[in-house]
Amino acid sequence: MPQTAIPCLLIRGGTSKGPFFNAADLPADTATRDRVLLAAVGSPDPRQIDGVGGAHPLTSKVGIVSRSTRPGIDLEFLFAQLQPNKATVDTTPNCGNMLAGVVPFALETGLVAPRGDTSTYRVLTLNTDMAADITVQTPGGQLESEGDARIDGAPGSAAPITINFLDTAGSVCPGLLPTGRVRDTVTVTGEGFEPFTLDVTCIDNGMPLVIFRASDVGCTGAETVAELNADTALKARIEALRLQISPRMGLGDVSAKNYPKMTLVAPPVAGGAIATRSFIPHVCHDAIGVLAAVTVGTACVLEGSVCEGVAQMPPPVPGALRAVSVEHPTGEFSVALATAPDNPQQVTQAALLRTARVLMRGEVLVPASVWPR
Repeated sequence: MPQTAIPCLLIRGGTSKGPFFNAADLPADTATRDRVLLAAVGSPDPRQIDGVGGAHPLTSKVGIVSRSTRPGIDLEFLFAQLQPNKATVDTTPNCGNMLAGVVPFALETGLVAPRGDTSTYRVLTLNTDMAADITVQTPGGQLESEGDARIDGAPGSAAPITINFLDTAGSVCPGLLPTGRVRDTVTVTGEGFEPFTLDVTCIDNGMPLVIFRASDVGCTGAETVAELNADTALKARIEALRLQISPRMGLGDVSAKNYPKMTLVAPPVAGGAIATRSFIPHVCHDAIGVLAAVTVGTACVLEGSVCEGVAQMPPPVPGALRAVSVEHPTGEFSVALATAPDNPQQVTQAALLRTARVLMRGEVLVPASVWPR
């Protein structure tokens, strides 16, 4: 039997990359769809040599897009996180980087039409029922790819893509602060290390995170990605913390899940507000995810979080946007946040800048034994 050909665009979204599909071109049932996605990227295989994956979690991602029939929504987006060495397809978390590729995909495939020199569309992320207004450059009715916008973690520059998140609090967890507190004290136990106690902030403003001070686990927060990935003892302690705190966040057993992400914070070293090292959750991220940066930034503006006394923030102005520059191993990520004038623990707006580029268009081929269609 011939292989099954599926229309596809390969897109870099922010600092991630992966194939994008029209939902109508994929199998309707979830089990078959997941087998197709695994075959397309070449998982499980550390090199993903038999697929279009990039042998890294950041390049083992898939976007599935459809035109929406819901009032006030233009497009619907389902994000799928795959892994190079696992046969898993996780559609639970968000990905703000891949979100940046949704509108370019929709314009290139005719799901939506340009709306002037700039075009804004409301996109609903189905993973967490989160909506965002996404603005792209469309001069002369054509999607613009080139421009002067730069983001750390992606080479060169490109046309800006503005993402204004409308409601990110409690994307996966029961709320912004899923334990009901801005700070929790945890005593972590496990095999191979002595019990240790530390303060954490469990928070979900688009991505569930457990944030803790690097100094509390014997780090400076300036370690390289390679150093942290090679520190198996540290990773064992962080994973024990993740498994132990997740039930308090309403997440249950997360041993087979890609969340919550684990984030070390330390004083900034390059003029930003705070330095981070993010585990996603078992590998240290070369940068930081979009929604993880939003969530870290949120912790920086909340009184009493573990970021207090670590982050270098200007005094708040009631109701005004506060810019938070989140440093990561390959640069920084700036987000803009606003809190309610009458409730400093309520975040009312989160906005950021991304870029994206369509890299290739065509068809991805999967074995007919996976999906004969």
